[in-house]
Amino acid sequence: MQMRNQLKDLLKTPEEERYSGKITRHDHFDDLTDIDNALNKVPEHLAVKERRRYTESCFGHLLRMDRGMKFSAGIVHQLLIRELHHDGPEDEMRFLLGRHLVRFSKVEFCLITGLKFGELPNTSTYDMVENGIHQWYFEGRHEVEYAELKAVLRIGVFSEQYDAVKLCLLYMLNWILMRLDQREKVPVWQFRLVEDLDVFDAFPWGAHVYRRSIYGFKHALDGRRRRFEQRQRRKGVDVHTTETYTIYGLTHALLIFAFEVIPELGNSGCGKRREIELSPRILKWELSTRPRGEKLNNIFLESMFARVQLVPTATERAERYFEGISQGRNLYDADVGDIPVPVFDPERYTTAITSDTEGLSFEPSDTDCGHIRLARTRRVRFTLPREPRTRDDSRTGDNSQGGVGGQAEDRRYTELMDALRELQEEVRKSNEKEINSIKSC
Repeated sequence: MQMRNQLKDLLKTPEEERYSGKITRHDHFDDLTDIDNALNKVPEHLAVKERRRYTESCFGHLLRMDRGMKFSAGIVHQLLIRELHHDGPEDEMRFLLGRHLVRFSKVEFCLITGLKFGELPNTSTYDMVENGIHQWYFEGRHEVEYAELKAVLRIGVFSEQYDAVKLCLLYMLNWILMRLDQREKVPVWQFRLVEDLDVFDAFPWGAHVYRRSIYGFKHALDGRRRRFEQRQRRKGVDVHTTETYTIYGLTHALLIFAFEVIPELGNSGCGKRREIELSPRILKWELSTRPRGEKLNNIFLESMFARVQLVPTATERAERYFEGISQGRNLYDADVGDIPVPVFDPERYTTAITSDTEGLSFEPSDTDCGHIRLARTRRVRFTLPREPRTRDDSRTGDNSQGGVGGQAEDRRYTELMDALRELQEEVRKSNEKEINSIKSC
């Protein structure tokens, strides 16, 4: 009891200041159908080989996720309001679940997602490939928006073998795993890297995705309690009962983490394990319902049981994606008594909030993919190709604009323009809705 009371003093959100939350997220796994559809549009004589190449890639296992999985914002919110200040590694989180001090780290992230970890290389050394997918589908422009990548996949006209696989890999990475906003740009170094599929598969994408995700998780509630109280004073306590906020990063990892460390969630009927034991753990769960209200509160009780961390099985330790974790220090076999209880220093953990504008600032190292800043609302701009491209002899053997190749390219160009304009209109409507939502607050 004394230890729990000591840990309570470390809660980022004190128990008496907890509030209901509604989460906006960007990792929509229902968009996996776009990858399925794109691979199905590959010419029949290449379809089997291309699908096999994708399913055997570093992201291929995610196609086996339960497609009916329902995201539960309530579970993730209950987790976040129990986060603790701690003196452990900065890229880890600690939660107080019942009487248990629970860890979320790269170990748990790796076991859940099946994404590789390792030292991030210097990406500025990758060379551009002539007539690669960047040049062929996007004219080599440095600013290719996520929405444009989605449009090319929807059209499904692919010029070379494995072009569909390369585009699907970039789509999975940027649209589903790392998406901030559909107007964000695909880093040029990723276009260079994906031209060699074996090198792309060997890249430590787990470390890359985890860096952005852990930043988004740890800062999701920054300033939220203050804003919640301000809106209650402005609108009324009975009117503003739930605070809406955005989490950036792979939030499904936090959701599956909750099911893995809190057995009662699985026993409550909210989710169930698949009959076949699958690896990684994100493949194990079928989440068909979202617990709400009293049902959810009855799970997150002070008397709840929780595992302090995830321990890999012998099978998981032998998986290739776990090599980057197991080669480091022994992170996965500590006992709860080995996790130190930090000394609380209020001044160290004071969060300074300078603006009511919700956004994300992410400063990676020199070896990472660049600098990212996202404002909540922004003007939308699509950069469209000015004219149909001429087929290149090295790719198709036909450089005749007036022949069959040229006609096919004209049709592809027209389809691309239509798809991009359609997406631009979708983004405009989404912006209007979000701006109206902000004004109403």
